[in-house]
Amino acid sequence: MSLQDYGIHTQGAGKEERTTCPQCSPTRKNSKEKCLAVNTIDGVWLCHHCGWSGGLKGNDYKPIPYETKQALPDKVIEYFEKRGIPQGILEQEHIGFENSFGKGWVKFPYFYNSVCVNIKYRTGTKDFRQEKGGKKCLWRRDKAMGSEKKVLIITEGEMDALSCVVAGYEAVSIPDGAPSENSKNFNTKFDFLKNTEGFFDRFEKIILAGDDDAPGKRAIQELGRRIGVERCYVLEYPAGCKDSNDVLVKHGKNTLKSVIEKAKPFPVEGIVSPTSLTDIVLREYSNGIQGGEKTGWSNLDEFYTVRPGEMTIVTGIPGSGKSNFVDALCVNLINKCDWRFGFFSPENWPLQRHTQTLIEKLIGKSFRPSRYGDRMTPVEAKEGVETLEEYVKFIAPKSEILSIDTILKYARILCLQFGIKGLVIDPWNEVEHCFKGLSETQYISQELTKVRRFARFNGIHIWVVAHPTKLMKNASGKYDPPTMYDIAGGAHWRNKADNGICVYRDFETNQTEIIVQKIRFKEIGKLGAASLRYTYSGNYQAYAS
Repeated sequence: MSLQDYGIHTQGAGKEERTTCPQCSPTRKNSKEKCLAVNTIDGVWLCHHCGWSGGLKGNDYKPIPYETKQALPDKVIEYFEKRGIPQGILEQEHIGFENSFGKGWVKFPYFYNSVCVNIKYRTGTKDFRQEKGGKKCLWRRDKAMGSEKKVLIITEGEMDALSCVVAGYEAVSIPDGAPSENSKNFNTKFDFLKNTEGFFDRFEKIILAGDDDAPGKRAIQELGRRIGVERCYVLEYPAGCKDSNDVLVKHGKNTLKSVIEKAKPFPVEGIVSPTSLTDIVLREYSNGIQGGEKTGWSNLDEFYTVRPGEMTIVTGIPGSGKSNFVDALCVNLINKCDWRFGFFSPENWPLQRHTQTLIEKLIGKSFRPSRYGDRMTPVEAKEGVETLEEYVKFIAPKSEILSIDTILKYARILCLQFGIKGLVIDPWNEVEHCFKGLSETQYISQELTKVRRFARFNGIHIWVVAHPTKLMKNASGKYDPPTMYDIAGGAHWRNKADNGICVYRDFETNQTEIIVQKIRFKEIGKLGAASLRYTYSGNYQAYAS
């Protein structure tokens, strides 16, 4: 279907425009009025006269009728004025009001490419609700998109965004507020960041203005991690103020402007003020330094856990199950911690095969016919795919050089849009390498530094699977477990790694040793080994210690 099939005639594609409405214009006295707003980029439309709306198949949202010019009750205007927001700003931002469900609701319309796609409703007692099925996007996104200002403020709520607008700044608000302090799975709270990398690129400076409480600080950390901490700044509020609107109400517009102007760079490794770490230092003094997430195998957790911001090198004899182990570990972290992952795993291509092996680990049954008879049903296979859709994305560009730079470029997009906490590069020898006058040792040092720095800056854990060079059999005719020193490129594999693991499988006993050969930080684990048993469905089970 096309716009023309609906009787909508536009000048071209790839833009936003106004035209006449085929539903109401022919019967109107002013039949030439261009009352239909059409976004030819996304194929959606909304008539501002009759309310007719729709979209072409494939859009993830539908237009919501909204009257942009609304007369507000005096009590609503007075409420906002007490919060430092003048009536002119309310009209500029198309703030509305309605009585429903026995309450009076202020309406904040969310526009996406000139189309209203959601409405946030708020009462004076801070009850909230949104349109069912409304699109998740930044509030004031369109206003910021059309701005020539180079500074953008991201707030936790619409009232704080309005306060920053009053102070003369461009501001947007996240749609669902901050995640609770103890929430483990808050991925969906940040789904509004999908397809926003171009949006943020418009600004030279991004200020994260969350509330000065535990949820607000958590939101700031996650936004900084996803957007990129190198261009983010944070606010410090005056004593007794927890957000931008508090500052506006208690101290006025000029003080809020001063607070914004004094925004400090987001704490970044290598550029850190000790006083900015006070809360963390004292918390870890009281509660202890936080270790990593458990692996899902109790006998391995003693030696190795997984913490965002680190890099683990995984090696082992070819065919020993390195990829299977890493895949199983990722599935455990999905099940236990709701982590999301990006996979660059060319040895597991085609992608449907890698999907099938991950489903086996999720379901705990074989995907293919098995002599054990415990094969998953078609329904279970479909449910497995749907679960993976929530937690896994594959990096598989078709026309680019598969270099570390390319992989990390796509991983950066996944950090922003999808919120990955883990990245798998499996194996290293499938990455395309260009030494450019460097020795192999120098090149390995350079590229592993990139990977480790990416992990730290983006708050994700990265596993790099690397095969050892040609090994010699011992006196008994078997290979000894290789170390990171046995990987082509020398000692930098061990030097750069935060953690090092060897997967060593004895095919006679079907026992797999996970040998932890390096742990940089003692709160993460220690040197040692744990025994796992590989099952026919691609899972690992822990042997008793």
